Amino acid sequence: MKPLTEQEIRAAFVNCTKGEAKRLSVPRDLAERPWDDLDYLGWRDPQAPDRAYLVLERDGGPKALALRSSAAGSWQTRRSMCTICLTTHSGGVSLMVAPKAGRAGQQGNSVGAYICSDLACSLYVRGKRDAGVGARLPETITLEEKIERTVTNLAAFLAKVTG
Repeated sequence: MKPLTEQEIRAAFVNCTKGEAKRLSVPRDLAERPWDDLDYLGWRDPQAPDRAYLVLERDGGPKALALRSSAAGSWQTRRSMCTICLTTHSGGVSLMVAPKAGRAGQQGNSVGAYICSDLACSLYVRGKRDAGVGARLPETITLEEKIERTVTNLAAFLAKVTG
């Protein structure tokens, strides 16, 4: 993924108002992010742990989604699989819900997906972050194919939000 500026990120949101995009917390460490290893930029709002954000490149530019999730509790100890990168975690997957873009979102419609709670799918796929024993199932496909599958799954989620 190419490095993004704060202004590019704020302008990329498709499922919130410009005012909401202007007020949300953007990571301050954008320059230190491992951009070459990221298929998308994902972060949680430090002031509101139930809010998360994703930015991915589609159709020649960045597209960003505002998400909501419940805070992970100690009761979430069963293993769950992320629908984006197919990594399994014990308590490390959250239901992330995105309001639909446009009129449908204004009417309260939303789309959800189970996603890695730390939004680090790109790093799990590449083996740069470890989710523990049994987190990555053995596969015969190449790393490039795993990355492509992750990007395709994320693009499908974006299409559900904007469709």
